[in-house]
Amino acid sequence: MANNKGLRQAAKAKQDEFYTQLIDIEKELKHYKAHFKNKIVFCNCDDPYESNFFKYFAMNFNHLGLKKLMATCYDSSPVAYTQFNLFGESQCVPNENRHPYKIEITEVEDYNHDGATDLADVRYLLKNKKNTLSLLEGNGDFRSAECVELLKQADIVVTNPPFSLFREYVAQLVAYDKKFVIIGNQNAITYKETFALLKNNKIWVGFGFNISLVYKTQYKNNLEANRKFVKAKGYNPDENYIKVPGVCWFTNLDICKRHEDLVLYKKYNPIEYPKYDNYDAINVDKVADIPYDYNGYMGVPITYLDKYNPNQFEIIGLGVGKNFTEELKCAGLAEEFVKKYYLHGGKGSYSINHPILGYYNNKGLPVIPYARVIIKRRNKNEN
Repeated sequence: MANNKGLRQAAKAKQDEFYTQLIDIEKELKHYKAHFKNKIVFCNCDDPYESNFFKYFAMNFNHLGLKKLMATCYDSSPVAYTQFNLFGESQCVPNENRHPYKIEITEVEDYNHDGATDLADVRYLLKNKKNTLSLLEGNGDFRSAECVELLKQADIVVTNPPFSLFREYVAQLVAYDKKFVIIGNQNAITYKETFALLKNNKIWVGFGFNISLVYKTQYKNNLEANRKFVKAKGYNPDENYIKVPGVCWFTNLDICKRHEDLVLYKKYNPIEYPKYDNYDAINVDKVADIPYDYNGYMGVPITYLDKYNPNQFEIIGLGVGKNFTEELKCAGLAEEFVKKYYLHGGKGSYSINHPILGYYNNKGLPVIPYARVIIKRRNKNEN
């Protein structure tokens, strides 16, 4: 039977070597062009030999009007020097001989006179005194002192940070008041720290939300469904390309989608929108079904965040986990509710006071929906 044992082991071991494809980077970053003009961009989880983020900004340096591009790499990358080679050379450097380094580019010109500015020019650019490649003293970790000093110089950070360190990574960006466009897993929305930032409009989701992307990794792909998806996207799964679902872009750069009102057409009625048994809010199963005439609290699917306009609705809290019990000050599932839930064939592992929302449907049967975001319509006079 086909399996993905290697990928599960990688997740358990918190190994984070997943290389984003250029086409997916281009698809997202095309929406941010105006933000990059005359800015210093830092890719601080990106070996320039490997990273398509660095490749994107190097190739579009003049088109975006960048002031400077910086990139640093981490010394333990198991695929360093094996995926993309910035200089077009063939080399595979043993782990023990690898050294973390940084590249800083302030000028991109068509040095080879081929009529285009692309990565072929970067080889020449690094011979220019205006552009530098130098070794780092430490291991290149984004938390190291020298990488933090580079972070202080940056205007915008763009990268695919380690998923296992997402909380810490975002906390650092917020602490240093940096603008950013980064990739994370959709599950990060439910992290207490991340959700607080979303709620307070410190960060928001980008254009790519809950998408499946193909990544280059060091892991074998043995899951047949995963392999089919990879092949359909034009990649070879035997070359360690894998599908990763539930990917989400996060940013704090202002984008047009944040100012678009969600068009609503359904009228509220208590039968279709039951109230939760343990919280004073109605349940809404689909974002498209949010009633246009209800002014109380509503529990909507997490996918609502892809349509969130802070001028249309206010985020009150998250209806699951510590956010539910600590911020909303709400009790978990009642004893009677839990008993009825299992009596009527309920699935999952829910106990009394479990921190999640539950409601009775129009047939009187207990239902526990997937995580909900609690929202409330803003008054027209509110900012």
